[in-house]
Amino acid sequence: MKTEISNKKVLIIIPCFNEEASIYSLLQEIKETKIEGCFIQPLPVNDCSTDKTAIEINKAAVAYLDLPVNLGIGGAVQSGYHYALQNSFDVAVQLDGDGQHPVNELLKVINPIINKECDVVIGSRFISKEGFQSSGLRRFGINYFKKLNQFLLGIKVTDSTSGFRAINSEAIKLVCEYYPDEYPEPEAIVLFHLNRLKIKEVPVLMRERQGGTSSISSFKSVYYMIKVTLGILFIFIRIKFYGKRSAL
Repeated sequence: MKTEISNKKVLIIIPCFNEEASIYSLLQEIKETKIEGCFIQPLPVNDCSTDKTAIEINKAAVAYLDLPVNLGIGGAVQSGYHYALQNSFDVAVQLDGDGQHPVNELLKVINPIINKECDVVIGSRFISKEGFQSSGLRRFGINYFKKLNQFLLGIKVTDSTSGFRAINSEAIKLVCEYYPDEYPEPEAIVLFHLNRLKIKEVPVLMRERQGGTSSISSFKSVYYMIKVTLGILFIFIRIKFYGKRSAL
């Protein structure tokens, strides 16, 4: 597929909480990545890490956001989106700080935005079913949210919890108004779809996390599914029946 070459500004937002084991090598990999026609800037967002994450980010010599209070992944990512809007970026990419999302897969999620095929791109590990497929418990939850989206929205998203995604400038404006806080990825799909933004999934290869600990333990899985389900229903009802552009 041919890519339109038009000097696009691409911001790579990397929410970080205790990612000292992987963040430096990830930032170095992004700095070495070149995509024709694109200016690429990594933006780690340090969400009050208690380990040496800030030290590792400083070693990489990149611009970063250092949050004064812990906002959770949704608040950290939205902080990055505000930076993208204020600095006129054309594309904002969310990329996990644990090394799970290989940088060499970056072009797959950027291309459809640059080629104006869609407004939102989600990198899915379940289309080609290659690479790390997550744990059985996680796959159960992902399948549950896939069916919930199909029921509410009539669309099929195979990897709605994927934190590897890209959005265009129109979507950036939307998420700066409102973005879900604690576990934003499944809820954001409802937000995007009901605001008439076109969503596309692309197959990507993912790895196991390269360090750190997941924020969703087995104990938290039930809480996660209940909270996200309620969040999805809240956004759906507010936008669908009350005509609000966001969930505010």
